[in-house]
Amino acid sequence: NIKELNVLEDDSAIVNKSAKANFKVIGKKYGKLVKSLANAIKDLDKSAIVALEKTNEYELMVDGEKVKISREDVEIVSHEIEGWLVETEEGVTVAVDTELTESLIAEGYAREFVNRVQNMRKDAGFDVIDRIKVSISGDEKIITFVNQFNDYIANEVLADQIIFNENGEGFKQEFKIGDYNCTITVLKS
Repeated sequence: NIKELNVLEDDSAIVNKSAKANFKVIGKKYGKLVKSLANAIKDLDKSAIVALEKTNEYELMVDGEKVKISREDVEIVSHEIEGWLVETEEGVTVAVDTELTESLIAEGYAREFVNRVQNMRKDAGFDVIDRIKVSISGDEKIITFVNQFNDYIANEVLADQIIFNENGEGFKQEFKIGDYNCTITVLKS
């Protein structure tokens, strides 16, 4: 249920990164510069980290000396941006915006409502092409959500009409969808 997919050249817009020295590697390679080099690595900014990841090397000034570090000299730590779920594997980063807006919540309830009506159609023995009338009564919030996605729901369940706050004739069931109770009735048109 992805609403939008954006492919980015790099993950700098979705991940905050910091760097720290890989002491197992730099201790052997840089001897007396280790402490100063570790501080310089810790102070790398976002653009320097991106450059290091792309080219696998980066040049620093440490105690007046030019030092070229490699990707193996550094541990890059990713920090998720609040409201996002981020995973990285084999150089590919995927981030999912987990913030639920009122509109997304309403759409989720509408999809659940469609699922219930489709199951009711099956349980009532309706043919897959039968047009129906749907009635719903129940908690105000579920009524609001269904009304907000009325056209989508009608299209999905082949409903000629969705009637609110009325229990019509037909095949009737009670449901709890999320936090809300409702009674749904379906009838062939």
